[in-house]
Amino acid sequence: MSYQVFARKYRPKSFQDVLGQDHVIKTLRNAIEQNRLAHAYLFVGPRGTGKTSTARIMAKALNCSNGPSIDFDPDEDICIEIAEGRSLDVLEIDGASNNGVDQVRELRENVRFAPARCRFKIIYIDEVHMLSNAAFNALLKTLEEPPEHVKFIFATTEPHKILPTIISRCQRFDLKPIDTKTIADQLTFISNNEGVTLDQEAAWAIAKGADGGMRDAQSMLDQLVAFCGDHITEENVLEIFGFTSRETIAKITNSILQKNTVDALAVINQQADSGKELGQLLEDLIGCLRALLVSKVDSCADNDGIPQQLWDTLQQSVENIPTDRLLNLVEIFAQTDGQMKWATNKRLHMEIGIIKAIQSLNDARISDVITALAGVHDLSTGLPPTSSPTPPPAKQPPTPEPSPLAKSTPPRKSEKKTDEIAGSLDKFIDVAEEGSSEIASPPPASPPPKQEANLPSTTQQKTTETEPEAPDTSTDDEFQKDPLIQQAMDTFQASRIS
Repeated sequence: MSYQVFARKYRPKSFQDVLGQDHVIKTLRNAIEQNRLAHAYLFVGPRGTGKTSTARIMAKALNCSNGPSIDFDPDEDICIEIAEGRSLDVLEIDGASNNGVDQVRELRENVRFAPARCRFKIIYIDEVHMLSNAAFNALLKTLEEPPEHVKFIFATTEPHKILPTIISRCQRFDLKPIDTKTIADQLTFISNNEGVTLDQEAAWAIAKGADGGMRDAQSMLDQLVAFCGDHITEENVLEIFGFTSRETIAKITNSILQKNTVDALAVINQQADSGKELGQLLEDLIGCLRALLVSKVDSCADNDGIPQQLWDTLQQSVENIPTDRLLNLVEIFAQTDGQMKWATNKRLHMEIGIIKAIQSLNDARISDVITALAGVHDLSTGLPPTSSPTPPPAKQPPTPEPSPLAKSTPPRKSEKKTDEIAGSLDKFIDVAEEGSSEIASPPPASPPPKQEANLPSTTQQKTTETEPEAPDTSTDDEFQKDPLIQQAMDTFQASRIS
């Protein structure tokens, strides 16, 4: 027998062999056990997640000798024919090369005939999104009301290209990417069966590079066996496929968190000179930052496959960095990833992204200012009270033996007298008649009144000091005889004397 690659040799043969798709397998098993079989199924998912394998297992369960049954024998004749694609009642059609109306018309003619050997005639169309709109429309009626012996199974990686009228007539199952640990365990199982020693770090590196696709991981393992022989190490994986080691990713991340631009750029240049794919390196870096971000929010989160010693070092570096800073780092590198996809000089954009990320850790943000102000406020509340210019409260508890300086000084007599004079003047102005306050045009010069001579000497001296100019001698006698003026003069004179 000719050599068979790992991807075909270890293809799942029963529901128990399907890995990482428990939600799909459980639903299909329950439908078979309860005899609730739909006439059309749609399997959606990325490459290497088990769409074709699940479709063949479903066909085996429906057409086995004691079927429909979930506990079928994968080694019986009917199941072997289905697995090898030789069954007349299970038609596997490539949607890319049979995407016209003529092929759909021929298919409609074939489904009217009863199956030759099996219980059901199963039509499996891979990459169904490649069918044209006219072909989809020609298939609508048959897909909606097929004969009882016909079951349709569709598989696609791009469900958005399928007409909604097709999707609404099917039961849709979304197959998710397989997690890294499951792929690594399966690779270890295959290597043990093949007599190959596969290091745990190498298995993890292959699973990480497979990006959720089991077939991709098995193909890489097949290539590594041809290259390395009986022993495969992590260095072999990194050398052949250009992956970046977890130690390198941890080193770059640690340099960024410690704001060491020189070391971070040195690692980037070393990886670029050795031919590493910088796009993959950036994705691994974003994944590492994402793991650190989740660990700060959830202390029970795992380390995303990073060795424990490296993880402890990263945890110490990220301890004093707040969550919003880590979010900003992820956003910066996400923007850099989008720019690198269409750039010719990927190293330049990678270096710019590293520099921006490190500088963002030193930027002052509004949240930092608010935190600083809050800290100052907290410190001020803890200080002892100081003297304040505001007056003391009205009522204070008596203190023993107050000092004389602390007593309030009563207002002096002259200040109280001045306030009374100002109040009386305002009262006089309010009650005075309008005509009495008007001053007539100055008449011819007249001798100054003799009344001023009766004033004390202190009053005359004060008037001389406040009024350096000579008094106006042309004032009318009527103005001097005004009662309001006379009362004001008497009031001022009394205040001077007192």
